[in-house]
Amino acid sequence: MDGTLVDTEPYWMEAEFDLAEQYGGRWTHEHGLALVGNDLLESGRYILQHMFEPDSPGAALTPEQVVELLLDGVVARVEKAVPWRPGARELLDDLLDAGVPCALVTMSYQRFVDPILTQLPAGAFAEIVTGDRVSQGKPHPEPYLKAAAGLGLAPEECVAIEDSNTGATSAEAAGCTVLVVECHVPVAPGERRVFRDSLEGLTVDDVLTLR
Repeated sequence: MDGTLVDTEPYWMEAEFDLAEQYGGRWTHEHGLALVGNDLLESGRYILQHMFEPDSPGAALTPEQVVELLLDGVVARVEKAVPWRPGARELLDDLLDAGVPCALVTMSYQRFVDPILTQLPAGAFAEIVTGDRVSQGKPHPEPYLKAAAGLGLAPEECVAIEDSNTGATSAEAAGCTVLVVECHVPVAPGERRVFRDSLEGLTVDDVLTLR
């Protein structure tokens, strides 16, 4: 979802810098980019390792606490403004009109997803898989395997839209074809990966022919 349906990565990075300032840490834009697409608890562990010195107040935080503090900041920003990616809502509307079942697969937690869903048509996603509902996050295939099962489809029948190596690896490992639309980080080529500059102008037939 982050980087494909919406572009909330700047919100996450702002929240990370806020966390560093509040708890006596140091952070860089490059550190923020390293977290794109990651499981949130894995990101929490990375932040504790790279943001705080052992004697700083933030060093006493747990990965779970880091995640919740970041979510507080990001959710507050999303509730004010949802930064939709170009062409994403239009493509989703077209897929719904055509009766194509869609799943949302994100490593963000449900409380982050909820304010975004309120701005979409009811039932826009037939299946929703969030990071707090899987035991193994991306790049493990579990999120996409769970999404495909929820749709009643084999992964090979599904097209995943991704913007990061972590997400593309997860979808590819599950057996999905991956439509890659890069956003903040470059994505490596792969056997099941198809690249496009934007979702703008993409039709339902364009998506279905990728399977």
